[in-house]
Amino acid sequence: MNKPDSLRAHLLAAVPELRHSSDRLLIFIDNGKVRCTAAASLSFEYSFDLQVILTDFAGHPDSVMLPLLGWLSVHQSELLENLNKSAEGIQFEADILDNSKVDLSLTLPLTERVVVGKDADGNTTIHHPGEPQRVADFLDPAWTPGAQGTGSEWVVPQ
Repeated sequence: MNKPDSLRAHLLAAVPELRHSSDRLLIFIDNGKVRCTAAASLSFEYSFDLQVILTDFAGHPDSVMLPLLGWLSVHQSELLENLNKSAEGIQFEADILDNSKVDLSLTLPLTERVVVGKDADGNTTIHHPGEPQRVADFLDPAWTPGAQGTGSEWVVPQ
């Protein structure tokens, strides 16, 4: 599974208070499941609750939430875009400590696809593809129907 390490690296880079005290960022996987449809390959999906715990955190919760939401917009966007999933998706608990610090626990329901295949030599390959990204935000703003030749074409900038 790659998403837990990806989120850890992102939070350590984005939250100034964690940069010099990474030991206060704890990540656990709960309620893990593997879904496989027994199709032509053994491709599958991990499904799990990722628990992120920050101990003795003195910063404002916004300094964690904004980077978290940014990461989710790329790595698990349906938690932000799907009304049903967003209603229950990001859960948190906080224990307020005496010294203006907080122990903050976040729970995120995540999935991660694993594509299993064969290479040219017949060896089994395993690939963790990224999440599908919304193309609409990246469409050429000058696009008009038929501008690139037919009514169904558009240019995605590089």
